Amino acid sequence: MDQQASDQAGNTLWNPDLAPTTAAQRTWRARHFAALWLGMVIAVPAYMLAAGLIEQGMSAGQAVWAVLLGNLIVLVPMLLIGHAGAKWGVPYAVLARASFGWRGARAPALARAIVACGWYGIQTWIGGGALLTLLGVMVGKSLVGPAVPVLGIGVGQLLSFAAFWAIQLLFVTKGLETVRKLETWTAPVKVLVCGLLVWWALSKAGGLGPILHEPSAYDAGGAKAGRFWRDFGPAVTAMTGYWATLALNIPDFTRFARTQRDQIVGQVVGLPGPMALLAAMSVIVTSATVLIYGKPVWDPVALSGNIGGIAVLVGLLVISLDTVSCNIAANLVGPAYDFSALWPRRISYRTGGWITATIGVLIMPWKLLESTQGYIFVWLTGYGALLGPVAGILIADYWLLRRARLDVEALYDRAGRYTYFKGWNLAAVAAFAIGVAPNLPGFLKAAGLPSAVGVGAPWTGLYDYAWFVGAGIAAGVYVVAMRIGGGARASAAE
Repeated sequence: MDQQASDQAGNTLWNPDLAPTTAAQRTWRARHFAALWLGMVIAVPAYMLAAGLIEQGMSAGQAVWAVLLGNLIVLVPMLLIGHAGAKWGVPYAVLARASFGWRGARAPALARAIVACGWYGIQTWIGGGALLTLLGVMVGKSLVGPAVPVLGIGVGQLLSFAAFWAIQLLFVTKGLETVRKLETWTAPVKVLVCGLLVWWALSKAGGLGPILHEPSAYDAGGAKAGRFWRDFGPAVTAMTGYWATLALNIPDFTRFARTQRDQIVGQVVGLPGPMALLAAMSVIVTSATVLIYGKPVWDPVALSGNIGGIAVLVGLLVISLDTVSCNIAANLVGPAYDFSALWPRRISYRTGGWITATIGVLIMPWKLLESTQGYIFVWLTGYGALLGPVAGILIADYWLLRRARLDVEALYDRAGRYTYFKGWNLAAVAAFAIGVAPNLPGFLKAAGLPSAVGVGAPWTGLYDYAWFVGAGIAAGVYVVAMRIGGGARASAAE
């Protein structure tokens, strides 16, 4: 046990996984962050963003612009919150103690963790589907099998889901360095596979011209004529919400940055550009499926099963590898730290990973992917409504009130300056609740709950911009509450 661990042995807010990173641990350069993002971006759920917008009626250009704009927007909180990790070396669950209090920080940590568990389950379901399709192509028949009562999926689907779940657990014990290496090694392979998929689409559809000339449902005479701007804003909100989880826990990665410049350059290079390129690839392929099959196929795993041939076997293997690397980096690292912060003395990073994997099964992720409407406007926008207020509070606290200064030792001290009222900063709690509240009726309406049948404007209109509404309201309420309560003066004194 080193000196720091010995000194902190009795501290219930500290464990080695939550401790500030040392100089020796800060090994991530800009290329590592760029590769990390490239690995997380080139993934099936990200592919399904633009593909889902095509399925909803947008043209190729409209879908790409929605994805690009959403990612340019979310890059801003990503860099602002990531700054704290690179400067002070603390993970998100510890950073949140500065604004929410050491006890109150468990609430935003848990909220982010539960959403990540949902994503972990979704990615595991996709990876299991790739394995099942791969085996089906090899034996020449569908292996879905009869439906399992209650679950609503086939026996083969359940077994492949369980197998892929088990495969991923092999990486839980390896830590972040293994994730960095895996993403760095696999990123070029995934780019190559994407290029081959586009080549297939262009060759089958007769070139790019017919694809780009596919009409939009929003064009004059289309099924959604005159509704484009009404639907474009909610689509951008959903695209912003896609990375709302990483925008919060990005300090879990930037705390390993060699310099502040490395995390900034790496993220600027690795996020918006690759997302736009993936969106372009996705819309080209999905638009091509309309010409080839007569309907949009937005799920690349299902599309691979239709294509056939040796290329599909390779593609499905890459999808499986991609899902493992992306899922661990994007959806296991953050909640593992978050669960560890709930009970540092008993829950390690490894145990937090096991908890994440277990909850990912219990949420039955296949239910979230039954339709593009549910995936984009209920799941993505819905959790954006929950996490947007947290982002607003973190940014307002760190930049507007504290001017990027933190008392790191106090973040691990029950009696320090971040104790507030018995470990809770009531200003942050109130701001979070007020930020979430306006979006709740619209979410219930979008989710189709019978009790929300009568919900209409303005609630549905607010929900269309849920992440922005929640972040803006929560940030404003938090700053006002801190200034009224004197917390702003204490923060400025750090």
